[in-house]
Amino acid sequence: MVHLLRAPAQFSAQSLVFFSDSRRSGVASFTKKSNSLRPISASMSVSPVRSDATSASAALRPPVLADAGKVVHVAGKDIQVHGTSGREDFLKSVLDEHPDLIVVDYTVPDAVNDNAELYCKVGVPFVMGTTGGDRQKLMKTVQDSNVYAVISPQMGKQVVAFLAAMEIMAEQFPGALSGYSMQVLESHQSSKLDTSGTAKAFISCFQKLGVSFDMDEVQLIRDPKQQLEMVGVPEEHLGGHAFHMYHITSPDQTVSFEFQHNVCGRSIYAEGTVDAVLFLAKKIQAKDGKRIYNMIDVLREGNLR
Repeated sequence: MVHLLRAPAQFSAQSLVFFSDSRRSGVASFTKKSNSLRPISASMSVSPVRSDATSASAALRPPVLADAGKVVHVAGKDIQVHGTSGREDFLKSVLDEHPDLIVVDYTVPDAVNDNAELYCKVGVPFVMGTTGGDRQKLMKTVQDSNVYAVISPQMGKQVVAFLAAMEIMAEQFPGALSGYSMQVLESHQSSKLDTSGTAKAFISCFQKLGVSFDMDEVQLIRDPKQQLEMVGVPEEHLGGHAFHMYHITSPDQTVSFEFQHNVCGRSIYAEGTVDAVLFLAKKIQAKDGKRIYNMIDVLREGNLR
């Protein structure tokens, strides 16, 4: 799902905001002056979903190189498709035209580092919700570039708040669950290729609490039939959901805990991303000394939508 929107006029920011599932990628900008939409990243094809006065939405299908150079009509707006070879020059041209541009990246794990290098090379701030990639390299790339960015594998504000509480618990009570074992099940739409970054973050907290668990033990559920019958995902949300379950058991099996967070649809991520964009626009406007943020920083700032 791609959402294209603009920041409020007081920030004078044009936001390149796009959402996609883990197989899909693309970038597009909402140009305030002309109300036109233009993609910036890999070539892609789009189909309209919804449009209103302040935003437009489109679903991305896997990119087809033959589409490069075409103009696609979405929700009454024209989108010119650009191939990968000219994306840097095109991004520079959009940034020249709209110096307050902010890019939002929801692509694929394999594109994380390459895309970040592009944004940093051009000098455009970005919000990245894509999981995977080489995270250490990602952070170093941004640090070396001095570009403003919000980077978080989880954009759902409520889920982030839950994770923040777990991190506090792990910090204050290390080893409290020593000797306990854990089972982790996570279910996402079949197109999600990697283990959830959110699951990895929660597992890290449990490990600090003393739970014995290896990341490769996570049970990934990607089969729609299993999602319906075993996990209980509503059929209408098979194409977009995030169900996580963490079951923790004491060594003698007499004590157990269950932690669960389920998300149907993608609105929670859209809402969090809008807050992240507005947050970053404020930091840029204030010329804040800190350049790299995460969603916990956004939550702490308050004034959420």
